[in-house]
Amino acid sequence: MRDTAEVTEALALHLRCCVADAHADALMWNRDLTVVSEEGHVDFARLKQAGVKIQCFTVVTRGLPVVGMFPLFAARRGWPRRARWGEWARATWQIDRLAQMCRRAGGEVSITSTAEELAGNLAAGRLSAVLGVEGAHACEGRVDRVAELHRRGVRFMGLTHLGNNELGGSSFPMMGNRSLTPLGREVLDEMARLGMAVDVAHASRKTLAEILEHPARPFCSHTGVNGAHRSWRNLSDEVLRRLADRGGVVGIIFGTVFLGGDRLDDLARHIEHAVRVAGEDAVGFGSDFDGMVPLPRPMRDVRDLPLVTEALLRRGHPEALVEKIAGGNLRRFFGEVLGARPR
Repeated sequence: MRDTAEVTEALALHLRCCVADAHADALMWNRDLTVVSEEGHVDFARLKQAGVKIQCFTVVTRGLPVVGMFPLFAARRGWPRRARWGEWARATWQIDRLAQMCRRAGGEVSITSTAEELAGNLAAGRLSAVLGVEGAHACEGRVDRVAELHRRGVRFMGLTHLGNNELGGSSFPMMGNRSLTPLGREVLDEMARLGMAVDVAHASRKTLAEILEHPARPFCSHTGVNGAHRSWRNLSDEVLRRLADRGGVVGIIFGTVFLGGDRLDDLARHIEHAVRVAGEDAVGFGSDFDGMVPLPRPMRDVRDLPLVTEALLRRGHPEALVEKIAGGNLRRFFGEVLGARPR
């Protein structure tokens, strides 16, 4: 049975924290995030209720490696025809839609692209929406579009998503562990010039190793760790150390299929292993809310995020460490990335 005093203490700490989450796929579902809903995991009202101060929203333009499936999904979710049939069109439509929803949010939410905006939002109690892209195939082979994404507010991007593409290899099963391509290197060079972070969440082992040798700033928006449960997409201890050495943060995924269990303690095990290996400054939340994966019981959606804070405290972790994991580390990381200036 949960102790009432401990629950109250955990909630108070959670609401004091700069709670941050490195990954949510809410945009692809075409929900109006300004409307309070019970559908999915995330909307602006539920994020505020959960005490979230920084939420990363990712742009998805290609789904599972099955031809034609993503346009069909988009059509079923009511995307306009003009947004469905090209990956660049899909990306820009989602970015523009988030911008529209932020404008209609009455000053409560802002796409955040500079360190000054982040600081101002935190001081004013606004939610900072940080934009990322899952798969640089969204640029359709044009390196110049990386700068256009940056101009539109995107501050991190993965080279690959759920399948190999023209930039490199995906970690998805049976993809062949491919290497970075010349186009992938060109895109990484441009990302480094702009100060855009590179998300390694879906990179094959070879592509990931090559990314870590590149000057672009790496981090991982959502992953489990092999030291807690082996999975095709979970990171090794060696990669955790390399990311920490480069100043990156690892967002621990909430999806139970990658945790090896369906309870909050299973999520806590992954967080704890990552902290032991990468250090207390390199670990945060990377929920994968709205990413078509089940959450640990008894979580329903983002409103139950304080349960994760409670679980970490219950397992004996000091408040200072829990504050870092709940958002302090991601606040530092994005403060640095958003503060970067193009070279």
